Amino acid sequence: MNRLSKKILSLLLSFLLIFLTACAPSSPRNQLVQAILSDPKTFNAVLSQESPNIFGLVYEGLITENPITGDKEPVLAESWTISDDKLSIIVTLKKDLKWSDGQPLTIDDVLFSYNQLYLNPNIPNNYRDSFKIGKSQTFPKITKVDDRRIEFRITEPFAPFLDNLGVPILPKHILEPTINKKGADGRLQFLSAWGVDTPPEKIIVNGAYKLKNYSTSQRIIFEQNPNYWKKDAQGNQLPHIQQIIWAIVESQETSLLQFRSGSLDSIGISPEYYSLLKKEDERGNFTIFNGGPAYGVNYLSFNLNQGSRKGKPLIDPIKAKWFNNVKFRQAIAYAIDRPRMINNIYRGLGEEQNSFMSIQSPFYDRTLKGYEYNPQKAKELLLEAGFKYNSNNQLVDSDNHLVRFNLITNAGNKTREAMGAQIQEDLSKIGIKVDFAPIAFNVLVDKLTNSLDWESHLLGFTGDNEPHAPNIMYVDGNLHTFNQLPQPGIPPVDGRIVYDWEKEIENLYIEGVRELDIEKRKVIYNKAQQVLSEYLPFIYLVNPYSLAAVRNCFDGLQFSALGGAFWNLEELKNTCGKS
Repeated sequence: MNRLSKKILSLLLSFLLIFLTACAPSSPRNQLVQAILSDPKTFNAVLSQESPNIFGLVYEGLITENPITGDKEPVLAESWTISDDKLSIIVTLKKDLKWSDGQPLTIDDVLFSYNQLYLNPNIPNNYRDSFKIGKSQTFPKITKVDDRRIEFRITEPFAPFLDNLGVPILPKHILEPTINKKGADGRLQFLSAWGVDTPPEKIIVNGAYKLKNYSTSQRIIFEQNPNYWKKDAQGNQLPHIQQIIWAIVESQETSLLQFRSGSLDSIGISPEYYSLLKKEDERGNFTIFNGGPAYGVNYLSFNLNQGSRKGKPLIDPIKAKWFNNVKFRQAIAYAIDRPRMINNIYRGLGEEQNSFMSIQSPFYDRTLKGYEYNPQKAKELLLEAGFKYNSNNQLVDSDNHLVRFNLITNAGNKTREAMGAQIQEDLSKIGIKVDFAPIAFNVLVDKLTNSLDWESHLLGFTGDNEPHAPNIMYVDGNLHTFNQLPQPGIPPVDGRIVYDWEKEIENLYIEGVRELDIEKRKVIYNKAQQVLSEYLPFIYLVNPYSLAAVRNCFDGLQFSALGGAFWNLEELKNTCGKS
């Protein structure tokens, strides 16, 4: 089939999709239908490294943060007490909690989840780094007090420790056998437990919903957990909405088509679609919410890892020399036209981001100047760093190697693809050739975490009000992607070099968590942001506004940039059906 035929077929399928969804029979009143761009990678909450994922629906922790007030609130916990010296937290579990299979959820499940899963050095996960306490980098001692109480004891004050009480609690009676046995490859069976091929009924949960069905590349269906603990003010069992459907779509365009045709109840809005949807909100019976700058960051990063694996350098030494030159990275930052990115890609619905901190976080340093668009300054820095221009105005290094590198991002995210295309164009103006290639998300993750075979990437991190991010900022963190230390089970790297500025950032983050006074913490994190801004392991780009369109069908909706539209999903009611 030639390209023209494929394009015609694609258009026909799009029109067929609109026709089918518009003419579909009314679906049940009591459900919520949303879309995600790719299939889940795992049903194991401990091992997950992706966002979005299913775990916010199916699991709860001891406490949570209210995204409207910022207050910590009990979930599985009934209450907690903090000792006067701030070194002990005793949590009391709610009574009569159950797992979705009807088995009791007890303090032993909590103890198991922390000590044998999250803190297990043989189980790589995104949570473990967050438990390292202060300068000593020791882990908390977690012990059972009695049948309903557990104590977390730390060696020094640790400001964000309550956030660690929000990790998902998992069932000991199901998963304990998997950490006591190893497979033929010598790895714990837990590392392959609860993959996406696991039958849904085998996934035992404690959240408002449980997994009902997963059809690859089609949909994920969740249903009410009949053993969920929470009730409304009238004593009725929650959640009110019986079923959640996540349609797995190939692109943002497809999800837009499905929302406009009425088959989706909500959609995150990319700025390029804002004006279109704004004209349709009344006819389409939906409301567009704007929560201001979204939590998280978008960034460009270079692979600074100078190590090798089995005698082969991870990065071509010629390119590694460029990437590890701080003036080269600063020049790249000056060469990216972020105002143009806001105006053209984000349609004015965003702000320049100069820091790793989320713009809405109280720790965001608004005094940082960042890197304004200045291609002339970029060229000056490159010349200072020993680069030069040939007769064709192409940038070459001191040995006349043409400066050219690969840039990857996740395919299907059209906004990010547009950002990459602009970066490619912007850098061509200073003589740099960028080979931009969006790739499948799972391939990208493998490159960043396993093979470490990449040159530059364009991605984002989610964020919140708390600045502590040890898995990113600590030199051995499992998301310290720009100079990654291989995690357990991954072939080692020889010759990795850690810079003094990397250690300085880590030390500032350690100092920041030891300080309980918020104003003093701000001073510490401001210094960390300044170091990050100077050395640019991440080149920060643009932060879009948090935009979502939601059908006018959900009572109790409270939108926030931090929690989105459905952070209190279990309390919402669907008051209208499909047509």
